[in-house]
Amino acid sequence: MAASCCGVKKQKLNNSMPSICCNGSTVHPNHYRNGYTVACTDMCYFCFDVLHSHLYSYDPPKMPSFTNDPYPLFVTWKMGRDRRLRGCIGTFSATGLHNGLREYAVTSAMKDSRFPPITKEEFLKLHCSVSILTHFEEANDYLDWEVGSHGIRIEFVNEKGHKKTATYLPEVAVEQNWDRIQTIDSLLRKGGYKGPISNEVRRNIRLTRYRSEKITISYTDYVAQKQNGHA
Repeated sequence: MAASCCGVKKQKLNNSMPSICCNGSTVHPNHYRNGYTVACTDMCYFCFDVLHSHLYSYDPPKMPSFTNDPYPLFVTWKMGRDRRLRGCIGTFSATGLHNGLREYAVTSAMKDSRFPPITKEEFLKLHCSVSILTHFEEANDYLDWEVGSHGIRIEFVNEKGHKKTATYLPEVAVEQNWDRIQTIDSLLRKGGYKGPISNEVRRNIRLTRYRSEKITISYTDYVAQKQNGHA
């Protein structure tokens, strides 16, 4: 299953290559039904259960009760009061949510190449976000999307003639206070484009926009849920 990172360390936008993860995969048709909300807090609780079991070598948690319909998804871990990014990996392949969240809860925590694996001591400070990706649309051009509303995935040919891809979830541009052009330029760098970024380079991008249902809980929320007997 192809994986792709999403988040970004706080950075200043310039012509140097950002030290952020870059990967991508084929966009599959999503199975979103109009008026139907997919993401729920139980998905984040499940990710906490999965990571806890992994860190302490416990038996994996039982299968959850939320839908197992296939969707593209991302799992993001942040830490502390400042919500410092600690890991974010997901997939654009529509995958059953039970096994998909089980896989990426651990992969994003332990195998994000930008960070060392999350430790038992850090577990108590974590925030978990689950993003379910929906409404994939081919954009007319590199500006045909809205900051804060759309996530974007770009395909481009780098200066060596190699096809590359990269993505940002909808919240990234807002968190970085970027406009559309700044976001596109950062995403090109994320995908490995090292040459000068001109309007011609931007115009040759193939852009897919999408929306995301995102749910976030803290470790404190997770403990409270356990104490209430809803585990």
